[in-house]
Amino acid sequence: MLGKLARQQDPNVLVGFDKADDAGVYKISPDLALVQTVDFFTPIVDDPYTFGQIAATNSLSDVYAMGGRPLNALTLVCFPDKGDLDVLEQILAGGLSKMIEAGCTIVGGHSIRDEEMKFGYAVTGTIHPDRVLTNAGARTGDRLIFTKALGTGVISTAIKKGKADPGWIDAATVSMTTLNKAASEEIAEFNAVDRRPSTVHALTDITGFGLIGHAREMALASDISLRIHASSVPLLPGALECVRAGYIPGGLKNNREFAECAVGFDAAVADEIRTLLFDPQTAGGLLISVASDAADNLLSALRAKSVPATLIGEVLPRAKPLIEVVP
Repeated sequence: MLGKLARQQDPNVLVGFDKADDAGVYKISPDLALVQTVDFFTPIVDDPYTFGQIAATNSLSDVYAMGGRPLNALTLVCFPDKGDLDVLEQILAGGLSKMIEAGCTIVGGHSIRDEEMKFGYAVTGTIHPDRVLTNAGARTGDRLIFTKALGTGVISTAIKKGKADPGWIDAATVSMTTLNKAASEEIAEFNAVDRRPSTVHALTDITGFGLIGHAREMALASDISLRIHASSVPLLPGALECVRAGYIPGGLKNNREFAECAVGFDAAVADEIRTLLFDPQTAGGLLISVASDAADNLLSALRAKSVPATLIGEVLPRAKPLIEVVP
């Protein structure tokens, strides 16, 4: 629908909605730009405090995915008229805990009555206009690094059905409440060393459209193709079991229906793995396109900051299929 709207001509818009990037970026001075994003959703875990933490982590992620630093946030609340206000207080407290961890100040918000509970934030961050990382900069020969594991969508579906093992829930919760702050800061520092040319060329976070969906956006925006090594993609404990048991969220089916036409799967890639590549993630990891000769150093630097980063593929010249998935 956005593609049907007239484009506003404003030279200060550094990143708009043209290439389905993670956040908007607006220059306000030669040395400063704002990074702006908004995200909210319905509960995906039972505990209200944890739900608030996940919602905040997810909302902050798009600022980190542009290389920015979160500055302040506005709260978005949809809550039932006769809902338990203690539950709402716990949600707000959980969100606040992650905003404090991010150094992001909550300055207000808006609430409405709604029978279906929803919660999230509009977040504003800052960045130097010359240091913006978009999904459009990937270059042939780059290597792909991913900073979390897949599976939050299928595990959340198992939770809703009362079929998730406690260990699966714990691992998914840790993933969904871990900020991408350390990874984003390390990437920014890595690119700024000695003011050398940037070696991280493109960046995006893996959220609702799954790994394939967001990889597709990067490939189209950068006019390149990608090769993903399925065996290298990290999976959360229980993710494969959830797929085998049929705990498939509607978003995964939609993602697969939309984006599978852009993917060429090697026959040796198991269908369970193919399925998880389309799994919609909540507060997922960062997908990084980095120069080949710098990939190992960045990988080591991320791991030194306790970021579970993994090499999962490489960037190829533009071809068909757009994304090649090999064992």
